[in-house]
Amino acid sequence: MPRTPDPGAPESDHEEDPGAPGSDHEGDEEPWLGSDEVSELWQVRKHWLPSVASLAGVRSREFGGESRGTYGAAPTFHHYHPEDARRAASTLAEGRVEIPSTWRLDTPAGRLVEKGSLFVFRLGCLVVVAMLLGMVWLLVHALASS
Repeated sequence: MPRTPDPGAPESDHEEDPGAPGSDHEGDEEPWLGSDEVSELWQVRKHWLPSVASLAGVRSREFGGESRGTYGAAPTFHHYHPEDARRAASTLAEGRVEIPSTWRLDTPAGRLVEKGSLFVFRLGCLVVVAMLLGMVWLLVHALASS
């Protein structure tokens, strides 16, 4: 049996996609901003955007993250309200919202953390390549000595 909402019930917190066909606001609003755009606007590392948005009072939409059972969860994506994001950019630039300097891309500490993460990734790749080359060398040596 289909369930229809009670006409006297308050509206849900669900926000309709403003650009969706058939919506009341079709084409009225600009699209919500993705993580790449907001990270560049705020000069904050993408990993910390949801936390900074919460601190700055920016409306955001989260989607994805569905469970994949034993394989973990699907990636989670965030979109941010454009007006709120621009307001928060000036708030962050003026220093009215306290965030750790390691979260930012425009501070020495933030750049150091970013470079450190890249270094760890490169070092891990180097170790994997070295292990593969070592296994190939052992295999060639074993075949040559037989």
